[in-house]
This record gives sequence, C-alpha cells and structure tokens, in this order.
Amino acid sequence: MNNPKTVLITGATSGIGLAVTMLLVKNGYFVIGIGSRAESCQKAEQTVGEVLPGSSVLFWPADLSIQENVHLLADKVISFLDRRKLTLFALINNAGGVRSRYIETPDGIETQFAINHLAGFILSYRLAKQLASGLIIFTGSRAHKHMKIRRHNLMFRHIYHPYLAYKQTKLANIMTAFELRERLKRFAVGAFVVDPGLVNTPIADKKTGFLVRLVWDWRKKAGTTPDIPAKTYLYLLEHPDAEGLYFRDSTAVPYNHEVLNAKERLRLFCLSEQLTGCDFSSLKES
Repeated sequence: MNNPKTVLITGATSGIGLAVTMLLVKNGYFVIGIGSRAESCQKAEQTVGEVLPGSSVLFWPADLSIQENVHLLADKVISFLDRRKLTLFALINNAGGVRSRYIETPDGIETQFAINHLAGFILSYRLAKQLASGLIIFTGSRAHKHMKIRRHNLMFRHIYHPYLAYKQTKLANIMTAFELRERLKRFAVGAFVVDPGLVNTPIADKKTGFLVRLVWDWRKKAGTTPDIPAKTYLYLLEHPDAEGLYFRDSTAVPYNHEVLNAKERLRLFCLSEQLTGCDFSSLKES
C-alpha cells in the first residue's frame, strides 16, 4: 500500500493497545504507538517486527500523566505528519491505568483522571485539524455503568476509592466522545468508544498495591485475550459511518443514560477545558 492510513494509538505497548497495533499493521495501516517508557516501546517494536517483518510502525515513549508531555507528543506528531505530508486517519485514546491510592501529578490532577481522561482530551484538541475527516476512538469499559461524575469530589481527594475513580474516568470518556461529535463536526471528525469487555491484560498490575493486584489477578483470568476486542477497533476504522456511539464486539450497545444528560456533559467538558487549558471553540478551519 503506497499511502497507508496513519493511526496514533496511546497505550500501545501491551494489552489491548499492542493487539490493536498488530491487527492494524497486518491490515495495511501505518501505526504510531505510544508507550509510557522507552524500554516498553523498544520491546513492542521488536515484538511487532518479529511477527510482521517490515511492518509500518513506530513506537514513541511519553508519560501521558503529565500535561506538558502530552503537548510535546502532539507537537512531535504534528511535525512528523507535516514532514511526511501525511494526514492522521485516527486517534485511538487507549492509554489507561489503575492506582490503588491517591497520587497527584505535577499538574495537581489525580493520576487516573489525568491518564485515562485528560490525556485523550488534550490529544483530541491538539490533533483535531490533523484528523480532518478522521476518527477519535476512546477505550471504554462496562465499569462506567451506574456511575456519575462526582463534581464535588472529582479527584477523590477525600477517601480515595480506586475502582470508583476508574469508573468515573470511563464515564468521562463516553461523555467526551458524545460531545466531540458536535464540537468537531466542522472538521468532519467522528468519535466512538469501544467497550473491550473483561480482558486479560496487565492494566492493574502496574503501580498498584498488593490488594488491587491480587483482585485483578483473580478477575483477569476470566477475561478474553486482547486480540478479540482489537477487532472492534478495526471494524470502526473500516466503517467510520457506523450507527452508534458505544461499541462492543463490533456492535453498538447501550451505555449509561448519564451520558445523555446535556447539562452534566457540558459541565464535564468545560471543566476538562479549564484543567487542561484547551479551548475547542478556538479551533479554526484551515
């Protein structure tokens, strides 16, 4: 393929992200994969190269819990695309993590909220123009159901609950995707959320305490392998006009009705803009 479609995937060096990367490369896409550490990027690049020799893939390290790093990554992506005269076909905001205690980033943000929600929010803003007529896909979770945005304790500074903090970020992903469809309509950018279901990945094995790791080690045994949900991402890339917002097994499925609460969606979106300094209304068509 002379001009493969370019896709940026965060959290691409393991689990679902690596499985999606492998599947997309196998199907002729050019992938820029983002991992949190240089070592994990090198390992992932070697893994893809061994399975798919001569593959069109790059891996770049970036700690997405820090907003400055997210902006630096966006700058690097934009510069790379400009030099290669490429457009970005899709942004897959897949990076995610779990923390067993309250940890604040240098920006004063609870770490799960910073990585799972705000990093993708910033990238969606910074790369909107490069994504003209493209897609933004968030990795969601069924955990978002029966959850509301805790406006008065958004960061869970008072009595930290790891799972509730995680659930809130996944609800935020869907609410943001819903809102982006309207705000980025002038750029013809679509937005989806993929529910991968229970997947056997190391998401809760990193930077967590003994109890969280113990519970996750038990739960993930019942999970599917990452290559199964990876097919849904490919399906959406191949069917950008698919009806629906929230997909599982390549099929639109119901989601938390709180997402339809326009007042709460707007409140979350405006708060996210305030926390990141992103102003979507300032985006101008080229």
